[in-house]
Amino acid sequence: MTDTPYDKLSILLIEDEVYTRGLLRQILVQIGVRSIGEAANGKDGLMEIVRTRPDIVFCDVHMKPMNGLQVLQGMRNIKVKGVNRTPFIMLTADNQAETVRTALEHQVNGYLVKPVSLAQMKDRIDKVYASEPEMREWVRRR
Repeated sequence: MTDTPYDKLSILLIEDEVYTRGLLRQILVQIGVRSIGEAANGKDGLMEIVRTRPDIVFCDVHMKPMNGLQVLQGMRNIKVKGVNRTPFIMLTADNQAETVRTALEHQVNGYLVKPVSLAQMKDRIDKVYASEPEMREWVRRR
């Protein structure tokens, strides 16, 4: 059992496929997440991370003009306090070793292979929440 306060979490979805983004949003709503931001590509997603400072980012790998690995690398290199440590979870149909290795090099917090189930998404959110004491403190103050 988890104590994750899904209704207090702010989550950003970065996914270029409208249909997939809608499905991911529905899953998050079913879990109980109320604050869900969206971006249709990596470039907009990176700007949205800085603007909204979500608690967790779910991001597709293969997008243009900026792919998910570039978004992750850009976010990790941002000099804005706390933004560079935002939990980042890759969502992709790509489970190639090189893609996974690159994501891990840039401190990805999770990797989910599509199609993603409600249970998988909930489990990943729970793991991130449990492993991030600063996020737990921030979310409790809301």
